[in-house]
Amino acid sequence: RVFLYVQHLLGIGHLRRAVTLANALAAEGLEVTLASGGFAVPDLRLDGVRFVQLPPAGAADSSFKVLVDGEGKPVDEEWKIRRREHLLDAWRVADPHVLALELYPFGRRQMRFELVPLLDAALRAEHRPAIVCSVRDVIGGGQKVPSRQDEMLEIFERYFDCVLVHGDADVIPFGRTFRHAGSIGQRLHYTGYVVEDPLPTGGFADKQGEGEVIVSAGGGAVGRHLLETAIQARRHSTLADRTWRVLGGVNAAGRDLADLTRIARDIGDGQVIVERFRADFPRLLANCALSINQGGYNTVMEILQARARSVVVPFAADSETEQALRARALAERGLVEVVAEDALTPQSLAAAADRASMRPRPALGVVNLDGAHRTAALVAAWASEVAW
Repeated sequence: RVFLYVQHLLGIGHLRRAVTLANALAAEGLEVTLASGGFAVPDLRLDGVRFVQLPPAGAADSSFKVLVDGEGKPVDEEWKIRRREHLLDAWRVADPHVLALELYPFGRRQMRFELVPLLDAALRAEHRPAIVCSVRDVIGGGQKVPSRQDEMLEIFERYFDCVLVHGDADVIPFGRTFRHAGSIGQRLHYTGYVVEDPLPTGGFADKQGEGEVIVSAGGGAVGRHLLETAIQARRHSTLADRTWRVLGGVNAAGRDLADLTRIARDIGDGQVIVERFRADFPRLLANCALSINQGGYNTVMEILQARARSVVVPFAADSETEQALRARALAERGLVEVVAEDALTPQSLAAAADRASMRPRPALGVVNLDGAHRTAALVAAWASEVAW
C-alpha cells in the first residue's frame, strides 16, 4: 500500500505528475491512495487509485507567500488544524507500507504545519513505512539560500529513507540546484522524467491538430501574456497561413479567456482558435507543426515524447528560475527554441517560431522519459521489503 501526498499551489503540474505516478504505481499492483491538497482539477483520469481531496488551498499569487482556502480567504490556525487532522485520518485509513511526499522537504515549506506531524506519526507508527520524497529535476525557491538548503538536508536526514528525482542526470544533475546532493549518496535515485504514456492509436481522430501551431500555458493561471503575444505574433511569422490554436488552460480566468477570444477575432484573420482545454492535448502535439508554450515540467516532457518542434517561454515572475534552467538545458541539446520572458515580443516570438519550424523533430531517446515506470518498480520493491 502506498500513500502519495501532493499539493499544487498555482499551476496544476504537480498534481498531474502525481496522477501519472499514482496510475503507474497502481498498474504495478500496488494499492494507492493519492491525497491532494490543491483546488480541484477536472479530467484527472485516475485508474484504480483511491483519491482523497483534502480541504483545498492554493497560493494567493505567484509569490507563494500567502495560502488561501477554497473561498479565496487567507487560511488561519483553525483551518490548519482541520486540514492537518483530515490528512492524518486519511493516512491512518490507508495504513501504507510506503509514504511518499511530493516535493517536501525540497519545497512546500508552507505546508510544514501538516507535513511535520504526518512524518512524526509515520516514525512513531507500530509499523513504520518507508518514507520517500518524490521531487522534480530542479528545485525552485531557496536554491540560492545556503541556510534553506541546510534545512532541507536536515529534514531529509531526520525523516526520509530516499529521494526519487524525476529527471535525467545527463540533462540536469540534482546537485545543480541542491548543493547537498552528494550527501544523500545512494539514497538518491534518478528515475527519468515522468510523462504519461502516449495515447493509444485511434484514441482520438488522427488528424487533430495536424499542421497547426498549438499555443499553451499549462494550467493557465499565469499565461495570459504569452497567449496574447502569440496571437499578435502570428502575422509576423512564416506560419501565418496555419491555424493557431490557443489553449487558455483550466485555471485561466474567464475574463482573460474572453479577452483572448476577442483579440483573436479582431486580428486573427480567421486563423486563430481560442479554447480553454483539450483532453487530446498529447495528440495535438504529435500532429502539430509547432508548439509554443511555457516551460512547465509536464508540458515540456509531453513535447519531447510527441517529438514536437517547440518554442519555450519559461515563466520567470518573482525570480522563478526552475523553468528557465530546464529550458536552457534542453536548448543546449537542440531540442527547443527559447525566448526569455523579459524579451518576449510578437516579433521575437515569431522569429523563434520560424527557427523552430525549420528544425528536425526531436529524436526519441535523447532524454530519459521512463520516470513513471521506473518509479513504480522502485516503490514496489521498497513496499515488499517493509510489508507486514
